[in-house]
Amino acid sequence: MMRSFFRGAAFAAIIFFGAKLFAQSPFQFPTANHALYTPGDELKFFAPTTPDRPWMSGSFGCVRDNSQRMHEGLDILHLQTDRHGEPTDPVMATADGTVMYFSKRPGLSNYGNYIVIRHIVEGLEIYSVYAHLSAVRPDLKIGQPVRAGEVIATMGRTSSAEAIGKWRAHVHFELNVLVNDNFAAWFKKNSAERNDHGEWNGQNLNGLDPRPILLGEKPGEKKFGLLNFIRSQTELCRVFVRDTNFPYLKRYAALVLQNPVAEKEGVVGYEVALNYNGVAFALMPRAASEIKGSGKIQLLSVNETEERANPCRHFVVKRGSHWQLTDAGLRELELLTY
Repeated sequence: MMRSFFRGAAFAAIIFFGAKLFAQSPFQFPTANHALYTPGDELKFFAPTTPDRPWMSGSFGCVRDNSQRMHEGLDILHLQTDRHGEPTDPVMATADGTVMYFSKRPGLSNYGNYIVIRHIVEGLEIYSVYAHLSAVRPDLKIGQPVRAGEVIATMGRTSSAEAIGKWRAHVHFELNVLVNDNFAAWFKKNSAERNDHGEWNGQNLNGLDPRPILLGEKPGEKKFGLLNFIRSQTELCRVFVRDTNFPYLKRYAALVLQNPVAEKEGVVGYEVALNYNGVAFALMPRAASEIKGSGKIQLLSVNETEERANPCRHFVVKRGSHWQLTDAGLRELELLTY
């Protein structure tokens, strides 16, 4: 297995639930449904895609279409309904933050009605998404600060895609990094589709698994820190991008490593480690003397074990004995560096 660029852990307080220790997470559950804390109660927390599907189909990862389609959030089940069977659960901000965007036109997105909130945690910008809402709080405004636990919406089952049945009414909840400030311009140049949401299109938000973040745990460790969690992502592949000035470098400066050679000789590009969902979790500046070839984007290595376990974004493919980036992989990197 390939190693991450980063190791180590950050301090966090420890709290007790049942018979298990959890480190205090910087994020709260976005609804009153906390069944995730109880092993064996997953079907009380997650909304599976159909009654005969396992709860994992409502979790994060390569859990759809026989592991071939990505689901970038948690589908958190409702706890309460009105007399018509419609969900009435309040949806709450997961942490202190600022409202960046909301859409009250459910036909314009698979998210239906949704809200995006920006949070700063350990110096990192993280964006939470709350989707399929029946209603956004009427007085909510773009740029408005919100507090952790503050009600921002009501759970629902809105979507422009397939109908969401009453039995599985849920909030689709994501925690993301923002890929590029220039998404709208990049999308207009590279897609024939319409973009109704500017920079807040879901394609510009790469999800992290909210489950371990909400639980405040990392396998094998009792301490939790968001920065350490991101730095410790499992690497799918490593690439070199011949570019030195793209927004991600500034926004996620904490993920940029030091390299004395590049500092001395000058930076010509970055070696980037991606997880299976395309999150760039480590970026190493490189000098010309450290790079072979002249291509703008070069695939350097692939973690075959991780690719077999989580293939759903289809970023790389093996042709004979050689790995190469797919069109999807190239598209992701071109967006990152646009």
